[in-house]
Amino acid sequence: MKKIVVINTSPRTNMNTGSLLREAAKGAESEGADVQVIDLYRLDKFHGCMSCFACKREPNEGKCIFKDGLLPVLEAIRSSDGLVIGTPNYLGDASAGFRALYERLIFQSITYKKEPQRYDSRKVPVLFIMTSNAPIEYYASLGYDKTVENYQKTLSETVGNTKVMIVDNTLQVKDYGRFNWTLFDPVLKRERHNKVFPEEMKKAFNFGAQMVKAPW
Repeated sequence: MKKIVVINTSPRTNMNTGSLLREAAKGAESEGADVQVIDLYRLDKFHGCMSCFACKREPNEGKCIFKDGLLPVLEAIRSSDGLVIGTPNYLGDASAGFRALYERLIFQSITYKKEPQRYDSRKVPVLFIMTSNAPIEYYASLGYDKTVENYQKTLSETVGNTKVMIVDNTLQVKDYGRFNWTLFDPVLKRERHNKVFPEEMKKAFNFGAQMVKAPW
Protein backbone atom coordinates (compact mmCIF):
# COMPACT_ATOMS: atom_id res chain seq x y z
CA MET A 1 0.00 0.00 0.00
CA LYS A 2 1.33 3.40 -0.95
CA LYS A 3 1.80 6.02 1.75
CA ILE A 4 0.91 9.62 0.89
CA VAL A 5 1.75 12.48 3.24
CA VAL A 6 -0.46 15.58 3.01
CA ILE A 7 0.76 18.71 4.79
CA ASN A 8 -1.25 21.86 5.43
CA THR A 9 1.04 24.80 6.20
CA SER A 10 -1.80 27.27 6.68
CA PRO A 11 -2.62 28.41 10.24
CA ARG A 12 -6.30 28.12 9.29
CA THR A 13 -6.91 24.41 9.08
CA ASN A 14 -10.33 24.40 7.42
CA MET A 15 -10.28 27.27 4.94
CA ASN A 16 -9.19 27.20 1.29
CA THR A 17 -5.79 25.51 1.58
CA GLY A 18 -6.87 22.98 4.19
CA SER A 19 -10.03 22.10 2.27
CA LEU A 20 -8.14 21.47 -0.97
CA LEU A 21 -5.53 19.34 0.78
CA ARG A 22 -8.13 17.19 2.46
CA GLU A 23 -9.82 16.67 -0.89
CA ALA A 24 -6.50 15.58 -2.40
CA ALA A 25 -6.18 13.18 0.54
CA LYS A 26 -9.61 11.74 -0.27
CA GLY A 27 -8.49 11.25 -3.88
CA ALA A 28 -5.41 9.32 -2.78
CA GLU A 29 -7.51 7.24 -0.38
CA SER A 30 -9.95 6.41 -3.18
CA GLU A 31 -7.07 4.59 -4.91
CA GLY A 32 -6.19 2.61 -1.81
CA ALA A 33 -3.40 4.75 -0.37
CA ASP A 34 -2.59 5.08 3.30
CA VAL A 35 -2.83 8.85 3.82
CA GLN A 36 -1.41 10.89 6.68
CA VAL A 37 -2.75 14.45 6.95
CA ILE A 38 -0.65 16.90 8.99
CA ASP A 39 -1.64 20.42 10.05
CA LEU A 40 1.63 22.16 10.88
CA TYR A 41 0.05 24.74 13.14
CA ARG A 42 -1.38 22.00 15.36
CA LEU A 43 2.05 20.51 16.02
CA ASP A 44 4.33 21.13 18.95
CA LYS A 45 6.55 24.19 18.67
CA PHE A 46 8.85 24.08 15.64
CA HIS A 47 11.59 26.09 13.98
CA GLY A 48 13.22 26.58 10.62
CA CYS A 49 16.76 25.35 10.02
CA MET A 50 19.01 25.93 13.06
CA SER A 51 22.20 25.76 10.95
CA CYS A 52 23.75 23.15 13.24
CA PHE A 53 25.13 21.15 10.26
CA ALA A 54 24.47 17.85 12.02
CA CYS A 55 22.87 16.64 8.77
CA LYS A 56 26.30 16.92 7.09
CA ARG A 57 28.11 14.62 9.54
CA GLU A 58 28.02 10.89 10.22
CA PRO A 59 25.92 9.13 11.34
CA ASN A 60 23.18 11.65 10.43
CA GLU A 61 24.14 12.59 6.89
CA GLY A 62 21.03 13.67 5.02
CA LYS A 63 18.82 13.68 8.11
CA CYS A 64 17.76 16.62 10.24
CA ILE A 65 18.03 15.67 13.92
CA PHE A 66 16.71 18.82 15.61
CA LYS A 67 14.04 17.59 18.02
CA ASP A 68 10.90 19.67 17.68
CA GLY A 69 7.46 19.41 16.10
CA LEU A 70 8.86 19.08 12.58
CA LEU A 71 11.13 16.10 13.17
CA PRO A 72 8.35 13.46 12.82
CA VAL A 73 7.05 15.32 9.75
CA LEU A 74 10.44 15.04 8.05
CA GLU A 75 10.58 11.35 8.94
CA ALA A 76 7.08 10.83 7.49
CA ILE A 77 8.09 12.49 4.22
CA ARG A 78 11.24 10.39 4.05
CA SER A 79 9.22 7.16 4.20
CA SER A 80 6.39 8.31 1.90
CA ASP A 81 5.50 7.43 -1.68
CA GLY A 82 4.13 10.89 -2.43
CA LEU A 83 3.91 14.36 -0.89
CA VAL A 84 1.06 16.88 -1.13
CA ILE A 85 1.91 20.21 0.45
CA GLY A 86 -0.15 23.38 0.45
CA THR A 87 0.29 26.96 1.53
CA PRO A 88 -1.59 30.23 1.31
CA ASN A 89 0.18 33.12 -0.39
CA TYR A 90 1.15 35.57 2.32
CA LEU A 91 2.69 38.84 1.12
CA GLY A 92 3.86 37.25 -2.12
CA ASP A 93 5.40 34.17 -0.55
CA ALA A 94 4.50 30.97 1.28
CA SER A 95 3.45 30.89 4.92
CA ALA A 96 6.00 31.01 7.72
CA GLY A 97 5.13 27.41 8.55
CA PHE A 98 5.86 26.32 4.99
CA ARG A 99 9.18 28.17 5.01
CA ALA A 100 10.25 26.47 8.25
CA LEU A 101 9.48 23.02 6.86
CA TYR A 102 10.99 23.90 3.48
CA GLU A 103 14.30 24.96 5.05
CA ARG A 104 14.56 21.78 7.08
CA LEU A 105 13.44 19.52 4.23
CA ILE A 106 15.75 20.97 1.59
CA PHE A 107 18.87 21.75 3.61
CA GLN A 108 19.21 18.23 5.04
CA SER A 109 19.58 16.86 1.51
CA ILE A 110 22.43 19.14 0.42
CA THR A 111 25.87 17.46 0.61
CA TYR A 112 28.15 20.43 -0.17
CA LYS A 113 30.10 17.97 -2.32
CA LYS A 114 30.71 17.91 -6.04
CA GLU A 115 29.41 14.33 -6.18
CA PRO A 116 26.87 13.41 -5.05
CA GLN A 117 25.18 16.78 -4.59
CA ARG A 118 22.20 15.25 -2.74
CA TYR A 119 22.14 12.67 0.01
CA ASP A 120 18.84 11.04 -0.92
CA SER A 121 18.51 9.90 -4.52
CA ARG A 122 15.03 8.44 -3.91
CA LYS A 123 12.32 10.59 -5.53
CA VAL A 124 8.55 10.67 -5.00
CA PRO A 125 5.84 12.72 -6.76
CA VAL A 126 4.97 16.06 -5.18
CA LEU A 127 1.88 18.25 -5.52
CA PHE A 128 2.42 21.87 -4.45
CA ILE A 129 -0.81 23.80 -3.87
CA MET A 130 -0.85 27.57 -3.38
CA THR A 131 -3.99 29.58 -2.65
CA SER A 132 -4.18 33.34 -2.90
CA ASN A 133 -6.59 36.24 -2.75
CA ALA A 134 -4.84 37.73 -5.80
CA PRO A 135 -6.21 36.72 -9.21
CA ILE A 136 -3.86 34.66 -11.36
CA GLU A 137 -3.53 37.46 -13.91
CA TYR A 138 -1.56 39.48 -11.34
CA TYR A 139 0.98 36.75 -10.63
CA ALA A 140 3.50 37.90 -13.25
CA SER A 141 3.36 41.59 -12.40
CA LEU A 142 3.65 40.90 -8.66
CA GLY A 143 6.43 38.35 -9.07
CA TYR A 144 4.35 35.52 -7.63
CA ASP A 145 5.01 33.36 -10.68
CA LYS A 146 8.77 33.41 -10.01
CA THR A 147 8.18 32.46 -6.38
CA VAL A 148 6.11 29.45 -7.41
CA GLU A 149 8.63 28.46 -10.10
CA ASN A 150 11.47 28.51 -7.57
CA TYR A 151 9.59 26.27 -5.15
CA GLN A 152 8.65 23.89 -7.96
CA LYS A 153 12.24 23.70 -9.19
CA THR A 154 13.77 23.06 -5.78
CA LEU A 155 11.15 20.54 -4.69
CA SER A 156 11.59 18.70 -8.00
CA GLU A 157 15.35 18.53 -7.55
CA THR A 158 15.18 17.47 -3.90
CA VAL A 159 11.98 15.51 -3.23
CA GLY A 160 10.66 14.55 -6.66
CA ASN A 161 8.85 15.69 -9.79
CA THR A 162 6.54 18.49 -8.66
CA LYS A 163 3.20 19.53 -10.10
CA VAL A 164 1.74 22.94 -9.19
CA MET A 165 -1.88 23.81 -8.51
CA ILE A 166 -2.70 27.52 -8.10
CA VAL A 167 -6.11 28.43 -6.70
CA ASP A 168 -6.53 32.18 -7.06
CA ASN A 169 -9.02 34.91 -6.12
CA THR A 170 -10.13 32.94 -3.09
CA LEU A 171 -12.65 33.79 -0.39
CA GLN A 172 -10.53 35.20 2.42
CA VAL A 173 -13.14 35.12 5.19
CA LYS A 174 -16.57 33.60 5.58
CA ASP A 175 -18.17 36.89 6.69
CA TYR A 176 -16.91 40.03 4.94
CA GLY A 177 -19.43 42.05 6.94
CA ARG A 178 -17.12 41.93 9.94
CA PHE A 179 -14.54 44.03 8.09
CA ASN A 180 -14.56 47.43 6.44
CA TRP A 181 -12.74 46.22 3.33
CA THR A 182 -13.69 48.55 0.49
CA LEU A 183 -11.32 46.86 -1.96
CA PHE A 184 -13.57 43.81 -2.40
CA ASP A 185 -17.13 43.18 -3.44
CA PRO A 186 -18.32 40.54 -0.93
CA VAL A 187 -21.21 39.45 -3.14
CA LEU A 188 -18.96 38.83 -6.14
CA LYS A 189 -16.40 37.08 -3.94
CA ARG A 190 -19.04 34.71 -2.60
CA GLU A 191 -20.56 34.09 -6.02
CA ARG A 192 -17.17 33.24 -7.51
CA HIS A 193 -16.33 30.97 -4.60
CA ASN A 194 -19.60 29.06 -4.94
CA LYS A 195 -19.06 28.62 -8.66
CA VAL A 196 -15.30 28.04 -8.96
CA PHE A 197 -14.11 26.48 -5.72
CA PRO A 198 -16.07 23.21 -6.12
CA GLU A 199 -14.27 22.72 -9.45
CA GLU A 200 -10.92 23.33 -7.78
CA MET A 201 -11.84 20.74 -5.14
CA LYS A 202 -12.46 18.22 -7.91
CA LYS A 203 -9.04 19.00 -9.40
CA ALA A 204 -7.40 18.45 -6.02
CA PHE A 205 -9.22 15.11 -5.63
CA ASN A 206 -8.09 14.02 -9.09
CA PHE A 207 -4.48 15.01 -8.39
CA GLY A 208 -4.55 12.94 -5.21
CA ALA A 209 -5.92 9.93 -7.06
CA GLN A 210 -3.42 10.33 -9.90
CA MET A 211 -0.51 10.46 -7.45
CA VAL A 212 -1.37 6.90 -6.47
CA LYS A 213 -2.55 5.26 -9.67
CA ALA A 214 -0.33 7.07 -12.21
CA PRO A 215 2.41 8.99 -10.37
CA TRP A 216 4.29 11.60 -12.35
